[in-house]
Amino acid sequence: MKRRPTVLARLLHPVGILYGRTTARRMRGPSERAGAPTICVGNFVAGGAGKTPAALALARMLIANGRRVAFLSRGYGGAERVEPLMVDANAHTAAVVGDEPLLLARIAPCWVGTDRLRSARSAVEAGANALVLDDGLQNPALVKDLAFAVVDGETGFGNGLCVPAGPLRAPVSAQLPFVRALIVLGGEEAALSAIAAAAPGKPLIRASLEPDALAAAPLIGREVVAFAGIARPEKFYATLRRVGAQIVMTRDFADHHPYTPREIEALIEEAGRRTALLATTEKDIVRLGARHARAVVTLPVTLRFDEPGVVQRMLRQALRR
Repeated sequence: MKRRPTVLARLLHPVGILYGRTTARRMRGPSERAGAPTICVGNFVAGGAGKTPAALALARMLIANGRRVAFLSRGYGGAERVEPLMVDANAHTAAVVGDEPLLLARIAPCWVGTDRLRSARSAVEAGANALVLDDGLQNPALVKDLAFAVVDGETGFGNGLCVPAGPLRAPVSAQLPFVRALIVLGGEEAALSAIAAAAPGKPLIRASLEPDALAAAPLIGREVVAFAGIARPEKFYATLRRVGAQIVMTRDFADHHPYTPREIEALIEEAGRRTALLATTEKDIVRLGARHARAVVTLPVTLRFDEPGVVQRMLRQALRR
């Protein structure tokens, strides 16, 4: 359901209109092909909505069909670079390449750089014949053979206004023509109906984030101190509770927060004082040093499509182009 704008949001609305128009105009800019089919996983709002798990799920489908996949990422949270860099998950750190590229590089080569076209061409020259663009829906540089917008089924499009008055990067109506379908994570039927009404003519592909059963086993029935530096930490805490963990304390950090040793040591001490486990997300663990990471339990999640066959058909159609 669309949230009513606050007084501050209404005051910022004129700025949001300008921001949204600028973004919409940029999205209509010229695009070039990189030499391989490009699948884009983006979202309509600023902040996380589950793009990286969706990108991983799509890449696994492509790999299962024999494609040589490469990921393209800006590398948010890492050092800004125009020159493309292929991520080495064993050597690079989140401070160098960003946290999400380290996760992506575990299953396929990942290239980071602000110039998406140069990154794409580097990936193709290295042997990729299918590209998965993690974020970049609002970036016109690459021709996108198939684009998905990932939507959080609980928050939808927020108050329906553009940054800074709301979460949207541009009006939904201006962004819809650039996507084939919406991947909706969770949400009740009423929220799904509201999303469908705001995106007429676009299929809604329902999906969920499923916790890894093996990783979840040590958390069942245990008291847990949980922390997360993601867009919506409460989603992680809800997942912990769903697997049976008993959360005794939480600590929220900003998305992509660069943890300091002092912060992590304080959390380790707090968990020890409570004789509780210390737990965080996969995205957060790559921002800890190796020594501190050993003291933290990670709960990975995997995106599962309700109807994977629908997604596979869309991918096959895009690859034929």
